[in-house]
Amino acid sequence: MTAPVFVVDPGRLDALAVGDTFRLDGTEGRHAGVVQRRARGERVDVVDTRGVRLVGVVAHAGHEGVDVEVLELVREPTPRVRLVLVQALAKGDRDELAIEAATEVGADAVVPWQADRSIVVWRGERAAKSRARWLGTVRTAAKQSRRAWVPDVDVALDSRALALRAREVVAAGGAVLVLHESATDPLAGAELPQDGDVLVVVGPEGGIGDDELARLVDAGARPVRLGPHVLRTSTAGPVALALLATRLGRWG
Repeated sequence: MTAPVFVVDPGRLDALAVGDTFRLDGTEGRHAGVVQRRARGERVDVVDTRGVRLVGVVAHAGHEGVDVEVLELVREPTPRVRLVLVQALAKGDRDELAIEAATEVGADAVVPWQADRSIVVWRGERAAKSRARWLGTVRTAAKQSRRAWVPDVDVALDSRALALRAREVVAAGGAVLVLHESATDPLAGAELPQDGDVLVVVGPEGGIGDDELARLVDAGARPVRLGPHVLRTSTAGPVALALLATRLGRWG
């Protein structure tokens, strides 16, 4: 049985060494000590969302938290090629389903996209609340999948801002791949960089508009075909990222 994972803020594990005792407190500590009733000697992992993993055993558990003896500290490096899901806002929480699965697959960042055909609109106070919900979704998904890294969640971009982002990524040596049913080039054969970002752009339920696609292509993006079938906006991104993760050797 795999050890449970608990999440703390970045930096909290930096000064630790093997043999030290770490105090897991706050919400995660109470959950471990009170809800899960972790007992002395049980294996647990603590991650800091930025690639540091504490491997330890419970030394003491109580209502205020859990003391964990450090057996090992693992520091996972930043990947040379970052997989970034650009997910169009979609109704029925399909966009959140997409970023949840993408996080489990291994996305390094997600970008909310206010596409021209998005029915859902992030504006004003709703934008802040919706982004906060996305942050919570990727954090929970990363914890469930036992990741030491939690994907970044950018602020929402409209189509014009996304084209500018695409141009910057391509200029820096990265790649921008737009999933589109009319594309002839398969995703499986798309050229990938040795370093930098790979943006995978997924449109809303109504698809990506012609003007949007033209703007992205002008910025250096490449339309690609995922496969013979048209997938929902909630599944296209995770499937694409899984294929790319395999090509990059992440699942080897």
